[in-house]
Amino acid sequence: MKKNTHGKTTPGSAVLKVCSFWPFGKGLDQIKRWVLRAVPVLGLVILNSCGGGGQQGGDSLDGRIRIDGSSTVYPITEAIAEEYRSEQPDVRVTVGVSGSGGGFKKFTRGETDISNASRPIMEQEIAQAKENGVEYIELTIAYDGIAVLVNPDNDWVDHFTVEELEKLWEPEAQGKITRWNQIRPEWPDEKINLYGPGVASGTYDYFTEAIVGQSGSSRGDFTASEDDNVLVQGVAGDKYGVGFFGLAYYEENAQKLKLVGVDNGDGKPVKPTIETVASNTYKPLSRPVFIYVRKEAAKKKTVEDFVRYYLNQAGNLVKDVGYVPLPEEQYKEELAKFKKFIGESSNSS
Repeated sequence: MKKNTHGKTTPGSAVLKVCSFWPFGKGLDQIKRWVLRAVPVLGLVILNSCGGGGQQGGDSLDGRIRIDGSSTVYPITEAIAEEYRSEQPDVRVTVGVSGSGGGFKKFTRGETDISNASRPIMEQEIAQAKENGVEYIELTIAYDGIAVLVNPDNDWVDHFTVEELEKLWEPEAQGKITRWNQIRPEWPDEKINLYGPGVASGTYDYFTEAIVGQSGSSRGDFTASEDDNVLVQGVAGDKYGVGFFGLAYYEENAQKLKLVGVDNGDGKPVKPTIETVASNTYKPLSRPVFIYVRKEAAKKKTVEDFVRYYLNQAGNLVKDVGYVPLPEEQYKEELAKFKKFIGESSNSS
Protein backbone atom coordinates (compact mmCIF):
# COMPACT_ATOMS: atom_id res chain seq x y z
CA MET A 1 0.00 0.00 0.00
CA LYS A 2 1.34 3.44 -0.88
CA LYS A 3 1.83 5.69 2.11
CA ASN A 4 -0.43 8.73 2.41
CA THR A 5 1.77 11.39 3.98
CA HIS A 6 -1.03 13.95 4.05
CA GLY A 7 -3.37 12.00 6.31
CA LYS A 8 -6.10 11.70 3.69
CA THR A 9 -8.07 8.57 2.95
CA THR A 10 -7.09 7.01 -0.38
CA PRO A 11 -8.81 4.28 -2.43
CA GLY A 12 -5.98 1.97 -1.43
CA SER A 13 -6.51 2.55 2.29
CA ALA A 14 -10.23 1.95 1.90
CA VAL A 15 -9.61 -1.33 0.18
CA LEU A 16 -7.11 -2.26 2.90
CA LYS A 17 -9.95 -2.14 5.42
CA VAL A 18 -11.84 -4.61 3.27
CA CYS A 19 -8.75 -6.81 3.01
CA SER A 20 -8.30 -6.88 6.77
CA PHE A 21 -11.79 -8.36 7.20
CA TRP A 22 -11.57 -10.76 4.23
CA PRO A 23 -13.14 -14.04 5.44
CA PHE A 24 -11.53 -16.57 3.10
CA GLY A 25 -7.97 -16.73 4.40
CA LYS A 26 -5.46 -17.98 1.83
CA GLY A 27 -8.11 -17.83 -0.89
CA LEU A 28 -7.46 -14.09 -1.05
CA ASP A 29 -4.51 -14.56 -3.40
CA GLN A 30 -6.69 -16.36 -5.92
CA ILE A 31 -9.42 -13.72 -5.59
CA LYS A 32 -6.84 -11.00 -6.25
CA ARG A 33 -5.76 -12.74 -9.46
CA TRP A 34 -9.38 -13.03 -10.63
CA VAL A 35 -10.06 -9.37 -9.87
CA LEU A 36 -6.87 -8.25 -11.62
CA ARG A 37 -7.89 -10.06 -14.80
CA ALA A 38 -11.50 -8.89 -14.67
CA VAL A 39 -11.03 -5.25 -13.59
CA PRO A 40 -7.39 -4.22 -14.04
CA VAL A 41 -7.55 -0.82 -12.34
CA LEU A 42 -9.43 -2.06 -9.29
CA GLY A 43 -7.26 -5.15 -9.26
CA LEU A 44 -4.09 -3.12 -8.97
CA VAL A 45 -5.57 -1.13 -6.11
CA ILE A 46 -6.41 -4.35 -4.26
CA LEU A 47 -3.03 -5.93 -4.98
CA ASN A 48 -1.08 -2.91 -3.87
CA SER A 49 -3.26 -2.45 -0.79
CA CYS A 50 -3.42 -6.04 0.42
CA GLY A 51 0.30 -6.62 -0.11
CA GLY A 52 2.22 -9.83 -0.67
CA GLY A 53 5.35 -9.92 1.44
CA GLY A 54 7.59 -7.86 -0.82
CA GLN A 55 8.52 -4.17 -0.64
CA GLN A 56 8.19 -2.81 2.88
CA GLY A 57 5.64 0.00 2.89
CA GLY A 58 4.33 -0.83 -0.59
CA ASP A 59 6.38 1.77 -2.52
CA SER A 60 6.27 1.35 -6.29
CA LEU A 61 9.46 0.09 -7.92
CA ASP A 62 10.68 0.01 -11.49
CA GLY A 63 13.57 -1.57 -13.32
CA ARG A 64 14.52 -4.98 -14.67
CA ILE A 65 15.38 -8.32 -13.09
CA ARG A 66 17.20 -10.84 -15.30
CA ILE A 67 16.82 -14.52 -14.43
CA ASP A 68 17.97 -17.60 -16.35
CA GLY A 69 18.91 -21.22 -15.76
CA SER A 70 17.20 -24.49 -14.90
CA SER A 71 14.11 -25.60 -16.79
CA THR A 72 13.15 -27.55 -13.66
CA VAL A 73 13.14 -24.46 -11.45
CA TYR A 74 11.56 -22.28 -14.16
CA PRO A 75 7.90 -23.07 -13.24
CA ILE A 76 8.51 -22.00 -9.63
CA THR A 77 10.29 -18.78 -10.49
CA GLU A 78 7.86 -17.90 -13.26
CA ALA A 79 4.86 -18.47 -10.96
CA ILE A 80 6.39 -16.18 -8.34
CA ALA A 81 7.41 -13.65 -10.98
CA GLU A 82 3.83 -13.57 -12.28
CA GLU A 83 2.52 -12.73 -8.82
CA TYR A 84 5.27 -10.15 -8.31
CA ARG A 85 4.52 -8.45 -11.63
CA SER A 86 0.97 -7.91 -10.36
CA GLU A 87 2.27 -6.15 -7.26
CA GLN A 88 5.04 -4.25 -9.01
CA PRO A 89 3.84 -3.81 -12.62
CA ASP A 90 6.67 -1.41 -13.48
CA VAL A 91 9.33 -4.02 -12.73
CA ARG A 92 10.24 -6.12 -15.76
CA VAL A 93 11.08 -9.67 -14.64
CA THR A 94 12.42 -11.89 -17.43
CA VAL A 95 12.91 -15.63 -16.83
CA GLY A 96 14.96 -17.58 -19.37
CA VAL A 97 15.54 -21.32 -19.72
CA SER A 98 19.04 -22.38 -20.72
CA GLY A 99 19.58 -25.19 -18.20
CA SER A 100 21.46 -24.99 -14.91
CA GLY A 101 24.82 -25.07 -16.67
CA GLY A 102 23.82 -22.49 -19.28
CA GLY A 103 22.39 -20.27 -16.57
CA PHE A 104 25.58 -20.44 -14.51
CA LYS A 105 27.65 -19.45 -17.56
CA LYS A 106 25.68 -16.21 -17.80
CA PHE A 107 25.48 -15.72 -14.04
CA THR A 108 29.22 -16.12 -13.41
CA ARG A 109 29.91 -13.55 -16.14
CA GLY A 110 27.60 -11.09 -14.38
CA GLU A 111 25.02 -11.14 -17.17
CA THR A 112 22.06 -12.17 -14.98
CA ASP A 113 20.88 -11.17 -11.53
CA ILE A 114 19.49 -14.53 -10.40
CA SER A 115 20.22 -18.05 -11.61
CA ASN A 116 17.75 -20.92 -11.32
CA ALA A 117 19.54 -24.18 -10.54
CA SER A 118 18.47 -27.78 -10.01
CA ARG A 119 21.93 -28.66 -8.69
CA PRO A 120 24.60 -26.89 -6.63
CA ILE A 121 27.16 -24.75 -8.44
CA MET A 122 30.21 -26.73 -9.62
CA GLU A 123 33.88 -26.09 -8.85
CA GLN A 124 34.69 -24.78 -12.33
CA GLU A 125 31.69 -22.43 -12.14
CA ILE A 126 32.83 -21.20 -8.73
CA ALA A 127 36.26 -20.50 -10.22
CA GLN A 128 34.67 -18.62 -13.14
CA ALA A 129 32.64 -16.48 -10.74
CA LYS A 130 35.73 -15.70 -8.68
CA GLU A 131 37.70 -14.78 -11.79
CA ASN A 132 34.97 -12.34 -12.81
CA GLY A 133 34.53 -10.89 -9.33
CA VAL A 134 31.00 -12.29 -8.97
CA GLU A 135 29.89 -12.83 -5.37
CA TYR A 136 26.67 -14.75 -4.78
CA ILE A 137 24.48 -16.61 -2.32
CA GLU A 138 22.78 -19.99 -2.74
CA LEU A 139 19.18 -20.16 -1.50
CA THR A 140 17.22 -23.41 -1.30
CA ILE A 141 13.65 -22.84 -2.45
CA ALA A 142 11.96 -26.28 -2.79
CA TYR A 143 12.39 -30.02 -3.20
CA ASP A 144 11.82 -31.91 -6.44
CA GLY A 145 11.77 -35.49 -7.64
CA ILE A 146 13.11 -36.71 -10.97
CA ALA A 147 10.39 -38.76 -12.64
CA VAL A 148 11.02 -41.77 -14.91
CA LEU A 149 8.37 -41.97 -17.63
CA VAL A 150 7.22 -44.31 -20.39
CA ASN A 151 4.46 -44.10 -22.96
CA PRO A 152 0.91 -44.89 -21.74
CA ASP A 153 0.75 -47.79 -24.24
CA ASN A 154 3.73 -49.43 -22.55
CA ASP A 155 2.08 -52.34 -20.69
CA TRP A 156 5.23 -54.23 -19.69
CA VAL A 157 7.06 -51.80 -17.40
CA ASP A 158 5.67 -51.25 -13.92
CA HIS A 159 8.97 -50.22 -12.32
CA PHE A 160 12.73 -50.07 -12.79
CA THR A 161 15.42 -50.97 -10.29
CA VAL A 162 18.30 -48.54 -9.86
CA GLU A 163 20.56 -51.24 -11.35
CA GLU A 164 18.36 -51.48 -14.45
CA LEU A 165 18.43 -47.71 -14.91
CA GLU A 166 22.20 -47.75 -14.59
CA LYS A 167 22.48 -50.57 -17.13
CA LEU A 168 20.33 -48.52 -19.50
CA TRP A 169 22.03 -45.14 -19.09
CA GLU A 170 25.72 -45.81 -18.30
CA PRO A 171 28.27 -44.84 -20.99
CA GLU A 172 29.05 -48.48 -21.75
CA ALA A 173 25.42 -49.03 -22.80
CA GLN A 174 25.80 -46.91 -25.93
CA GLY A 175 25.36 -49.07 -29.00
CA LYS A 176 25.00 -52.20 -26.86
CA ILE A 177 21.85 -51.95 -24.72
CA THR A 178 19.37 -51.03 -27.43
CA ARG A 179 16.37 -53.32 -26.96
CA TRP A 180 13.83 -53.73 -24.18
CA ASN A 181 14.48 -57.47 -23.69
CA GLN A 182 18.11 -56.70 -22.85
CA ILE A 183 16.87 -55.11 -19.63
CA ARG A 184 14.49 -57.96 -18.74
CA PRO A 185 14.13 -61.04 -20.96
CA GLU A 186 10.33 -61.02 -20.67
CA TRP A 187 10.12 -57.50 -22.08
CA PRO A 188 9.55 -57.13 -25.87
CA ASP A 189 12.28 -57.48 -28.47
CA GLU A 190 11.82 -53.87 -29.56
CA LYS A 191 14.21 -50.94 -29.81
CA ILE A 192 14.41 -48.64 -26.77
CA ASN A 193 14.19 -44.93 -27.58
CA LEU A 194 15.70 -42.72 -24.88
CA TYR A 195 14.78 -39.14 -23.97
CA GLY A 196 16.52 -36.95 -21.42
CA PRO A 197 17.66 -33.43 -20.51
CA GLY A 198 20.68 -31.98 -22.29
CA VAL A 199 24.12 -32.03 -20.73
CA ALA A 200 23.77 -28.40 -19.54
CA SER A 201 20.80 -29.42 -17.40
CA GLY A 202 21.08 -29.80 -13.64
CA THR A 203 18.53 -32.61 -13.90
CA TYR A 204 20.92 -34.49 -16.19
CA ASP A 205 23.78 -33.91 -13.74
CA TYR A 206 21.76 -35.09 -10.77
CA PHE A 207 20.31 -38.14 -12.53
CA THR A 208 23.68 -39.35 -13.79
CA GLU A 209 25.27 -38.88 -10.38
CA ALA A 210 22.43 -40.68 -8.57
CA ILE A 211 22.05 -43.53 -11.08
CA VAL A 212 25.40 -43.95 -12.84
CA GLY A 213 27.55 -42.73 -9.98
CA GLN A 214 29.25 -39.84 -11.77
CA SER A 215 27.74 -36.48 -12.68
CA GLY A 216 27.62 -35.93 -16.43
CA SER A 217 28.48 -39.54 -17.26
CA SER A 218 26.01 -41.32 -19.56
CA ARG A 219 25.52 -42.78 -22.98
CA GLY A 220 25.21 -40.19 -25.69
CA ASP A 221 22.73 -41.82 -28.07
CA PHE A 222 19.54 -40.33 -26.66
CA THR A 223 17.23 -37.51 -27.69
CA ALA A 224 18.33 -34.58 -25.53
CA SER A 225 16.69 -31.21 -24.90
CA GLU A 226 16.98 -28.41 -22.35
CA ASP A 227 13.22 -27.93 -22.83
CA ASP A 228 11.34 -30.52 -20.78
CA ASN A 229 8.24 -29.99 -22.91
CA VAL A 230 10.15 -31.47 -25.87
CA LEU A 231 10.89 -34.55 -23.77
CA VAL A 232 7.24 -34.83 -22.75
CA GLN A 233 6.17 -34.80 -26.39
CA GLY A 234 8.87 -37.31 -27.31
CA VAL A 235 7.83 -39.96 -24.78
CA ALA A 236 4.12 -39.22 -25.26
CA GLY A 237 4.45 -39.96 -28.99
CA ASP A 238 6.66 -43.04 -28.78
CA LYS A 239 5.36 -46.41 -27.53
CA TYR A 240 8.91 -47.66 -27.01
CA GLY A 241 10.22 -44.45 -25.47
CA VAL A 242 11.51 -43.93 -21.93
CA GLY A 243 12.78 -40.71 -20.40
CA PHE A 244 13.37 -38.71 -17.25
CA PHE A 245 12.70 -35.12 -16.18
CA GLY A 246 11.37 -33.10 -13.26
CA LEU A 247 8.24 -34.33 -11.52
CA ALA A 248 6.40 -31.04 -12.13
CA TYR A 249 6.43 -31.63 -15.88
CA TYR A 250 4.82 -35.04 -15.36
CA GLU A 251 2.15 -33.46 -13.14
CA GLU A 252 1.30 -31.04 -15.95
CA ASN A 253 1.13 -33.85 -18.55
CA ALA A 254 -0.06 -36.86 -16.54
CA GLN A 255 -2.69 -37.80 -19.12
CA LYS A 256 0.00 -38.20 -21.80
CA LEU A 257 2.53 -40.21 -19.82
CA LYS A 258 2.93 -43.25 -17.57
CA LEU A 259 4.84 -42.71 -14.34
CA VAL A 260 7.17 -45.55 -13.35
CA GLY A 261 8.26 -46.44 -9.82
CA VAL A 262 11.90 -46.93 -8.83
CA ASP A 263 13.20 -49.71 -6.57
CA ASN A 264 16.33 -48.54 -4.80
CA GLY A 265 17.27 -52.06 -3.72
CA ASP A 266 14.83 -52.81 -0.93
CA GLY A 267 12.30 -54.53 -3.20
CA LYS A 268 9.70 -51.79 -2.73
CA PRO A 269 9.26 -49.65 -5.85
CA VAL A 270 8.22 -46.08 -5.07
CA LYS A 271 6.71 -43.53 -7.44
CA PRO A 272 7.56 -39.85 -7.03
CA THR A 273 4.79 -37.77 -5.48
CA ILE A 274 4.79 -34.67 -3.32
CA GLU A 275 4.44 -36.98 -0.31
CA THR A 276 7.24 -39.43 -1.20
CA VAL A 277 9.62 -36.62 -2.12
CA ALA A 278 8.84 -34.72 1.10
CA SER A 279 9.37 -37.85 3.22
CA ASN A 280 12.54 -38.81 1.28
CA THR A 281 11.13 -42.27 0.54
CA TYR A 282 11.59 -41.75 -3.19
CA LYS A 283 15.29 -42.56 -3.44
CA PRO A 284 17.72 -41.74 -4.91
CA LEU A 285 15.97 -39.29 -7.25
CA SER A 286 14.79 -36.60 -4.82
CA ARG A 287 16.74 -33.37 -4.47
CA PRO A 288 16.66 -29.74 -3.35
CA VAL A 289 16.49 -26.96 -5.96
CA PHE A 290 17.94 -23.47 -5.71
CA ILE A 291 18.19 -19.89 -6.81
CA TYR A 292 21.53 -18.06 -6.78
CA VAL A 293 21.56 -14.29 -6.27
CA ARG A 294 24.46 -12.08 -7.39
CA LYS A 295 25.59 -9.66 -4.67
CA GLU A 296 26.07 -6.69 -6.98
CA ALA A 297 22.56 -7.24 -8.35
CA ALA A 298 21.09 -7.51 -4.83
CA LYS A 299 22.18 -3.92 -4.20
CA LYS A 300 19.38 -2.90 -6.54
CA LYS A 301 16.14 -2.39 -4.63
CA THR A 302 14.17 -4.29 -7.29
CA VAL A 303 16.27 -7.44 -6.95
CA GLU A 304 16.39 -7.27 -3.17
CA ASP A 305 12.62 -6.84 -2.99
CA PHE A 306 11.98 -9.66 -5.45
CA VAL A 307 14.14 -12.12 -3.51
CA ARG A 308 12.36 -11.21 -0.27
CA TYR A 309 9.05 -11.71 -2.03
CA TYR A 310 10.25 -15.02 -3.47
CA LEU A 311 11.17 -16.46 -0.07
CA ASN A 312 7.99 -15.16 1.55
CA GLN A 313 5.73 -16.58 -1.16
CA ALA A 314 7.49 -19.80 -2.18
CA GLY A 315 5.89 -21.90 0.54
CA ASN A 316 2.44 -21.02 -0.82
CA LEU A 317 3.19 -21.35 -4.53
CA VAL A 318 5.63 -24.22 -5.10
CA LYS A 319 3.05 -26.90 -4.36
CA ASP A 320 0.68 -25.36 -6.91
CA VAL A 321 3.23 -26.00 -9.66
CA GLY A 322 4.09 -29.56 -8.62
CA TYR A 323 6.99 -29.17 -6.19
CA VAL A 324 7.50 -29.81 -2.50
CA PRO A 325 7.77 -26.72 -0.26
CA LEU A 326 10.38 -26.45 2.46
CA PRO A 327 9.25 -26.39 6.08
CA GLU A 328 8.13 -22.88 7.00
CA GLU A 329 11.03 -22.49 9.40
CA GLN A 330 13.52 -23.23 6.65
CA TYR A 331 12.14 -20.42 4.48
CA LYS A 332 12.69 -18.11 7.44
CA GLU A 333 16.27 -19.36 7.71
CA GLU A 334 16.87 -18.78 4.00
CA LEU A 335 15.49 -15.24 4.33
CA ALA A 336 17.78 -14.61 7.32
CA LYS A 337 20.74 -15.82 5.22
CA PHE A 338 19.80 -13.41 2.47
CA LYS A 339 19.45 -10.48 4.90
CA LYS A 340 22.91 -11.23 6.28
CA PHE A 341 24.27 -11.49 2.73
CA ILE A 342 23.08 -7.98 1.85
CA GLY A 343 24.35 -6.61 5.14
CA GLU A 344 21.03 -6.16 6.89
CA SER A 345 20.70 -6.62 10.61
CA SER A 346 18.94 -9.85 11.54
CA ASN A 347 16.70 -7.82 13.82
CA SER A 348 15.29 -5.68 11.01
CA SER A 349 12.03 -6.50 9.27
